[in-house]
Amino acid sequence: MAKILSQLKSPKELHSMSVAQLEQVADEIRETLCGLLSTRSAHFASNLGVVELCLALHSTYDFAYDRLIWDTGHQIYPQKLITGRYDEFPGIRTRGGLMGYPNPAESEYDLFVTGHAGCSVSTMVGIRSGDDLHNESDRHAVAVIGDGALPSGIVFEAFNNVASSKSNLLVVLNDNEMSICPRVGGLAKYLDRLRSNRAYSGFKSEVANVLNRVPVFGDPTERLLAQIKEGVKAGLHGGMMFEEFGFRYFGPIDGHNVAIVKKYLKMVKEIEGPVLLHVITSKGHGFKPAAEDPVFFHTPPAFEQKDDTVVPKGGGGAAAYTNFARDAIAEQMRKNDKVTVITAAMCQGNKLEPVREEFPDRFFDVGICESHAVAFAAGQAKTGIRPIVDIYSTFLQRSFDQIFQEVCLQNLPVVFTMDRAGLTAPDGPTHHGTFDFAYMRIFPNMVVMAPGDACDIRLMLDFALKHDTPCSLRYPKDTAIELPRDAQAVELGKAEIFAWGNDGMILCAGTPLVNCIRAAEALRKEGLDIGVVSARFVKPLDTETISKALKEMPFVVTVEEGMLMGGFGSAVLEHGSSVGIDCSHVHRIGIPDRFVEHGDRAELFAELKLDANGIAEVCRDLARQTGVSSGQESSRAVK
Repeated sequence: MAKILSQLKSPKELHSMSVAQLEQVADEIRETLCGLLSTRSAHFASNLGVVELCLALHSTYDFAYDRLIWDTGHQIYPQKLITGRYDEFPGIRTRGGLMGYPNPAESEYDLFVTGHAGCSVSTMVGIRSGDDLHNESDRHAVAVIGDGALPSGIVFEAFNNVASSKSNLLVVLNDNEMSICPRVGGLAKYLDRLRSNRAYSGFKSEVANVLNRVPVFGDPTERLLAQIKEGVKAGLHGGMMFEEFGFRYFGPIDGHNVAIVKKYLKMVKEIEGPVLLHVITSKGHGFKPAAEDPVFFHTPPAFEQKDDTVVPKGGGGAAAYTNFARDAIAEQMRKNDKVTVITAAMCQGNKLEPVREEFPDRFFDVGICESHAVAFAAGQAKTGIRPIVDIYSTFLQRSFDQIFQEVCLQNLPVVFTMDRAGLTAPDGPTHHGTFDFAYMRIFPNMVVMAPGDACDIRLMLDFALKHDTPCSLRYPKDTAIELPRDAQAVELGKAEIFAWGNDGMILCAGTPLVNCIRAAEALRKEGLDIGVVSARFVKPLDTETISKALKEMPFVVTVEEGMLMGGFGSAVLEHGSSVGIDCSHVHRIGIPDRFVEHGDRAELFAELKLDANGIAEVCRDLARQTGVSSGQESSRAVK
């Protein structure tokens, strides 16, 4: 049988295909996805689950003109494969290759870079409004949102807006009973009830046509018909919550049956006003191991496939910083029954399953609702509980106002442990956690810590849970390093001095510390005596140590895996300015004022001079500029 997918030049070709041909394309997409996982880690189960839905959408609409947003965008792989990017697909998530999320720079079919959940309906309502204002109301607008993202607060803000709008809008609810982990909360139970409805095929088109002609208001006869209409809807499908928001609800339907999905998509195209189509899918569909364990196969390591089993490539490797943070949290919960942990649908990502099992009464997964998670933690703290909010750095940004209003303004002792801080490698700019130094340090009462190694995480968490103001600490998605030393106890605003040089000083905030130490060791062999200080605190700074370095050293280099604008280096310059120290000899290494693309961490570190070679190169250049030579004592040294 001739292959179709590799020859597909445009999704418009799907419109003339038979159901059998579309099913063949679906099989070829799954084969391609499995082939990708033989080379590298990538989002997998979620993409397997939307193959038929993607094909049905693109064979019904023309999204070169119509509008489509996928929420969340990690399920974009099938769309990339059918929109002219098949040949580039093997390089996805590698430096210079395709992004693992929608990317308008790659294709007209990708409208937004959607890496955070919940915003598709809001943005599509805005697009619909803009198209209407441009007199382009014939453009169809479709937002695909998962059941895991549905509880996000912004979704209901958008639904509230839709209720006052009569614009044509289709929301496809992709219901697979999952976020990354199994979904939680009241909405999950509501959707479970809809899934269990025996009228699984949903509305028949002829029933929908009758109901569309029944008015809602008018004379007694019309009101009676309206009551009948509501009763029929409730009896057939029970999706009244969506109806109350102004949607016409259809479903649930089998999302893996291309013919069924196409039938309903064609039907709802003809309906005026907002429509919600409830589609039932399964994460990992079509690949038995992923279907049986969609949590593991959300972003599995590279594997070899043998029939219906997989064998991971390579060994397990050393423990990650996430493991050390998880173990430190569990240790604190064993010591203090007032300590709780709160996460936002990231139990698996934060490796908190053992904590959940050991402390089910003190573990809280609130779903993809970061704003609620932080306000919830503030409420707990008000009662004397010591909550730990364990959320990725990039996702915690969604709760910025609650960090300000509910936590810092009230001066409540909430602890923030931010995973995936810094560069998240192949996940790219939607997931790089590069802003937390800047957005945390601006708030009064907030203590901002930067562990230099894995050991610091345990020490800083212990400190934070004994401190009576908000505290934050962060760590990257990387193999953990424990530096060989007798780690000093953590004291508020006190740095850890590893070496005090004569020719220059490296001030480091966070886990690039090991690269700073390696750079200093290499320079020492060249005759340059470069000191290294782990700042430990971005706020409050160790002003005594930093002032001494600024005064004594021919040059000072600040290093951070975060934005230069507003970050640790900025804090050092601000301090120098406030006490009247000339800081013209300070050089900052970190993330510049741009979004860093995806790539291997080592590649990105080398590009940004955050690796040992790059830090050493900067120090050599500064040594030449300041006239420092090997073995010479600096003329700037203060006795």
